[in-house]
Amino acid sequence: MKGYPYDNAVAEATFKIIKTEFINQMKFDSLEHLALEFSDYVNWFNKLRIHGTLGYVNPIEYKQSSLKKAV
Repeated sequence: MKGYPYDNAVAEATFKIIKTEFINQMKFDSLEHLALEFSDYVNWFNKLRIHGTLGYVNPIEYKQSSLKKAV
């Protein structure tokens, strides 16, 4: 139920995206390779990937447009 502190729907949805877009698309030679690639993926996901909830722009563009509207 919404607002229930033990509901982890957001985490489950995020893990599904990671599995679909990252884990299932790559093969890792070592744990260090996985860590490096995952770091790159998280950077891409948080800064460059377009998000439907942000009007299909990346977070940086969304933040810049929001700041322009506020000023």
